[in-house]
Amino acid sequence: MNTIIYIVFLIILNFLIPYFISLIVKFFINKMQKTYKILFFIPSLFSLVVGAMIFTWMLNPVSGPIAFILKNIGISMPNWSNSGILAITVICFITNWKVFGYNFILLLTGLGSIPQNIIDAAKIDRIPKWRLIFNVVLPMNRGISVYVLILTIVQGLQYVFTPINVITTGGPYYGSSNMIYQTYLNAFVLYKTGTSSALAIVTFIIFLILLFIEIRFVEGRSDKYV
Repeated sequence: MNTIIYIVFLIILNFLIPYFISLIVKFFINKMQKTYKILFFIPSLFSLVVGAMIFTWMLNPVSGPIAFILKNIGISMPNWSNSGILAITVICFITNWKVFGYNFILLLTGLGSIPQNIIDAAKIDRIPKWRLIFNVVLPMNRGISVYVLILTIVQGLQYVFTPINVITTGGPYYGSSNMIYQTYLNAFVLYKTGTSSALAIVTFIIFLILLFIEIRFVEGRSDKYV
């Protein structure tokens, strides 16, 4: 269940939101695209350990800057490390801080690969931008979007391992753990190799299904145009 929650949060934070912002930058702002790429990509240069330590300091419920600001306006900050769903949310935000820029660049580049003559023809016919996006842009950009979606799930589940290990170690009571961390925990901490092997096989099957989807929708789509 925790793994499913992680996947849902990662898809929202690392795929849907970057996709939405890339559409806005491409079709509504259409200026300073290189600047946006640089600004969003800067966090990707830092280690997840550094990000985990920064977020832990900022979100400290006792002495962190956010807790101090909330205290001044009469709001007490909850101890998120004692709540499984809050810990998962914070861990996903840390991963989002790391991955957001990379996914944003991929999606924006994919939108830029759509033939300009199609977009110009739509403008001449005075087709509303929202219809252009839903009826033309999104279908033509399906290959790169499916690739980024699968990359978000696979890399996201791998990346959350570091903040889990640094901040919560799977707690409280395995409330922030997932299948990948649980595989590591059973193999190298609890020495339950049978349980660890079973979890590893299930994880492998999940990744195999995702690989099949990528080949079906990305590689197969590419072969059509060769």
